[in-house]
Amino acid sequence: MIKRKSLADEVVSLLRQKIADGVFAVGQKLPTEPELMALFGVGRSTIREAVRNLSHIGMVRVQQGLGTFVEKQDASESLTDRFLRAKGLELNEIRQLLELKIAEKAALNRTDEDIAKMVSYLDERRQMALANIPHKCIQADINFHLTIAVSSKSDMLLDLYKTIAQHMQSYFLELYIDTESFVQTQQMHESLLKSIVDRDSQKAWEWAAKITGQPF
Repeated sequence: MIKRKSLADEVVSLLRQKIADGVFAVGQKLPTEPELMALFGVGRSTIREAVRNLSHIGMVRVQQGLGTFVEKQDASESLTDRFLRAKGLELNEIRQLLELKIAEKAALNRTDEDIAKMVSYLDERRQMALANIPHKCIQADINFHLTIAVSSKSDMLLDLYKTIAQHMQSYFLELYIDTESFVQTQQMHESLLKSIVDRDSQKAWEWAAKITGQPF
């Protein structure tokens, strides 16, 4: 039998999300009971039960006469959720950490089949960039880098990269209204491919660093 969430459970979920998103930061005082009642459209008893539940798991601290304070971030937040909240410089830092190692390992472990796929996606990236079709260019770019991740032959790196690639694609679609940046970085991507073809792991690392060092 599927247990239906109570109103208090719903409020707990909403509060945990706001804490995870940084709306209510660690050390910050939560709104008063009347404010929380208005915010979530529930009664006082529901708010008190929700706060009590959060207190039991150590996420908030109730200080008599002072209020309720956020004690810690939600430890149950998944790595995927944290990736999905990353943007801008934070997203690029995560991307850099992954792509440098992925490129290095791909140069050592790639197969001829992997190379054929990279060549195909990179050629598509070039064509879509020159034709100024952003969404198709971005898709080809993501596919190119995902193929490099596959070529690394590391399931862990691939799983991590798949997670961040989904977010990068959405972020790029919001960010780029044309393909000028993709035209400018096409040569660097071709150099990265050549280093992987040549099994030059050091060069692959260096070109991946140059590519991910580009500002969004």
